[in-house]
Amino acid sequence: MARIQSKVVKVLALGQILNGIGVAGTVAAGSLLVSSISKSETLAGLAQTSAVLGAAAMALPLSRLTQRGGRRLGLSMGYSVGLIGALFAIIGGTQRILFLMLLGTFMVGAASAAGYQARFAAVDLATNELRSRQLAFVVWGSTFGAVAGPNLMQPSGNLAQTLGLPRLVGPYIIAAISLALAIIVIQLFLRPDPYLTAVDARGTGSVHHPVLPAREALRLIRQNPLALFAIASIAIGHVVMVSIMSMTPIHMAHAEMTLTIIGLVISIHIAGMYALSPVVGYLSDKLGRIKVIQVGISILLLSALIAGTSSPHDARRLGVGLFLLGLGWSCTLIAGSALLSESVGSELRPSSQGASDLVMNLMGAGGGALAGIVIGVLGYGWLCVFASVPVFSLAIWSTRIRRVS
Repeated sequence: MARIQSKVVKVLALGQILNGIGVAGTVAAGSLLVSSISKSETLAGLAQTSAVLGAAAMALPLSRLTQRGGRRLGLSMGYSVGLIGALFAIIGGTQRILFLMLLGTFMVGAASAAGYQARFAAVDLATNELRSRQLAFVVWGSTFGAVAGPNLMQPSGNLAQTLGLPRLVGPYIIAAISLALAIIVIQLFLRPDPYLTAVDARGTGSVHHPVLPAREALRLIRQNPLALFAIASIAIGHVVMVSIMSMTPIHMAHAEMTLTIIGLVISIHIAGMYALSPVVGYLSDKLGRIKVIQVGISILLLSALIAGTSSPHDARRLGVGLFLLGLGWSCTLIAGSALLSESVGSELRPSSQGASDLVMNLMGAGGGALAGIVIGVLGYGWLCVFASVPVFSLAIWSTRIRRVS
């Protein structure tokens, strides 16, 4: 079983590399492309909002597919929908059809949903002592792809221009290629399937616990203080990250920063999200999940302060703020996911994982939409102020939940 788990984690990490290349490069490009088509900065957040909504919409369907046919089926389907979405975004961006472009980003969100599901696939066969570390290793697998993706904005733009297409659709061309490769990797090498193997190891054979509707799953989770806090930590960390990150390219565009510089800042942010994941996982196993979530809360507040007081010309200061934003997100995601997995029974685990990703992405979508309005009316600094409010609430909650636990 340990040998199977070792292989599973490596394959999942490779899939995350390819998925990261595909999805990360579209983050900045999507906001800029929507702003270009709509001639409105206020609507720029719609690109990230639609992508996050797509991830939310696919959370429970991917969980159901996993239960029917294993992780290989669920992950491959998520990457496939993302691949089709990248093609739609290319067409929409080329023809300047905002609806089609947003539909494409919505479907690309399915690849993000698959990436989030991959972290839970890493713990299907994990022991309690290594759960956070192995989950973190798969999250860490996103580092290379996610950092490389935004830095491919300039060369991918050149590729698009060579093909007679707008420069900003270049990252979606890269996304289509990398997601196709991710599908091949999962289909060929994720064998045996970790979820199906875990089911057999529990002696339940082909009997699977059904994935409950989101409302029912959340009702049960609300009765479990630790599980509820875990989901809140994941969701709040995500909404703060999405809100600030998605609007940073627009903030920098005010100073007419080049795509190369904007891509570099976003790649630094994504490095913060993933590069230190193994360290975060180790600390989560050693110090405890709640302590690491509290560390993440402190880092998120510091990042909002640094980024929010940065001028659009100051790429270095923005880079520091965005790196810390990613690191704080990593703490809440990894420790929160581990806490959720161990605080519910096996019969509720698939449902709680799907509900967690649904809530996380819905909050991220709402945050992305509101972020565009705030930056259009009040500015980037005020956006960072408002993003800090739910983090303060989570900090107060964390002190209470530690006393209860």
